Amino acid sequence: MTQIKRAGFTLIESIMAIAIFTVAMLVVSAFILTMYRTQGYIFNQSQAISEARKGVETMVKEIRESQVAESGAYTIETTNDYEFTFYGDIDKDLTIEKVRYFVDGADFKKGVTKPTFVSQLSDLPAQYLSQDEQVSVLSRFVRSAPPIFRYYDDSGNELPAPARRKDTTMMKLRLAINVDPARPPDDFVLESEVQIRNLKTNL
Repeated sequence: MTQIKRAGFTLIESIMAIAIFTVAMLVVSAFILTMYRTQGYIFNQSQAISEARKGVETMVKEIRESQVAESGAYTIETTNDYEFTFYGDIDKDLTIEKVRYFVDGADFKKGVTKPTFVSQLSDLPAQYLSQDEQVSVLSRFVRSAPPIFRYYDDSGNELPAPARRKDTTMMKLRLAINVDPARPPDDFVLESEVQIRNLKTNL
């Protein structure tokens, strides 16, 4: 008797083919998802570093040219580890602004306050009102340890908190950026130092 051979897949072969195809698609999908996440991380990290670099460059220029306030207040107002406030004509409009650089959560921010004059003919000093402060974000994904601001006197000695405001003539700045601290690479660190020209005594 002649036997008829059946062509095509058996049920088991079909199930195995579907299983292999499914696994292959899962592997490909996982690879594509990983690539997208990696590219997204690289883009966000690069953007954060670029923003931080611009912020530090601007901050150094402004601190270097700080001046006495329109109110007659001393050049420097606040000297904390994560906040520095000073006065300077940062927009070259012949008016001295109050400038505050500070960390708020994972954001590095800048606050600018224009002076308020009671009258051009008044003997009363100008005022810097807190409600007039305009705040902008300079950089995100900031790591807050160690301190961002460190303060030094004319001899290069680092100053403790009580003496900072009156004795600071030079500062060191350190800004660490990391979009995702749980994954490599480590923090990208921007460091700079600035001499406050109007406070320098050892010319």
